[in-house]
Amino acid sequence: MNPKSIEDKLAVNKYDIDKEVHISIHEDICNKCEEYYCIPACPADCFKESEEHITFSYEGCLECGSCQIVCEKGAIEWALPRAGFGICYQYG
Repeated sequence: MNPKSIEDKLAVNKYDIDKEVHISIHEDICNKCEEYYCIPACPADCFKESEEHITFSYEGCLECGSCQIVCEKGAIEWALPRAGFGICYQYG
């Protein structure tokens, strides 16, 4: 039996996206980072490295807070989304 891919597992979640983004990146701090621990730490693969900076796609965020925990420089501000918004696990 083949294990499901992360994409298959994430597809059964329902997202009620909070347009008031609950995660923000301080690019002035982030641009000084050499490790980018946030990229491998994010289980939903929301962080991507571009030539200029790190981008974050909050739409698929699992709200685990891993990014803020591993960011040694304090470049990530993280808070839960407003009530009624966010992820509903294993919805499908």
